[in-house]
Amino acid sequence: VQLQASGGGLVQPGASLRLSCAASGRFFSINDMGWYRQAPGKQRELVASITWGGTSNYANSVQGRFTISRDNAKATVYLQMNSLKPEDTAIYYCNGESSGENYWGQGTLVTVSS
Repeated sequence: VQLQASGGGLVQPGASLRLSCAASGRFFSINDMGWYRQAPGKQRELVASITWGGTSNYANSVQGRFTISRDNAKATVYLQMNSLKPEDTAIYYCNGESSGENYWGQGTLVTVSS
């Protein structure tokens, strides 16, 4: 399973971005999918996750600003990020679980700065 993330970039505070992560390769299904982020000098943290059935979970710091969604037919997970803050600056990684194995995307950089 390969995960390809895209959609990062440089934006001003208050702006929006949408990240996408598409799974490819041979697999039966991708079960839980999620987005993590790692800021400079900090540990990687969970941002949001979503089950196959669409149940989502968010970190307190992004609750109400970020929305995770998925398209199971396309094996793709999205992260809509609104009202971005400088503290959201990080490399964002997508993650997916399939047949008991965890897979990571390559990361996409999000920079929020004026």
